[in-house]
Amino acid sequence: MTQPEVDEIERRQANLRYLLNQWDPIGVADLVSDEYDCLLAPLWRLLLQGASRAELSEFLWYDLKDHFGLDPEGCEVDRFADQLAALPATWVDPV
Repeated sequence: MTQPEVDEIERRQANLRYLLNQWDPIGVADLVSDEYDCLLAPLWRLLLQGASRAELSEFLWYDLKDHFGLDPEGCEVDRFADQLAALPATWVDPV
């Protein structure tokens, strides 16, 4: 893998982390920047596989409920899934 490819992957993953912290369903991102790192790998995998908005929403719904113990109803899961589904369109091929 070339350095531009590595740099692009790191940029994409940093962008995903940023979006997770902006979404911040627990409300702690101002205090703990890595709270949602447990979501990075599974979301990254789903995005690379071309997951649909519905698949992303379903994953988030169940993870919020089962892992974080939150009620997904109040977490704007569908809005965030829309953001995630649009993310790959912003990715550029490394030069």
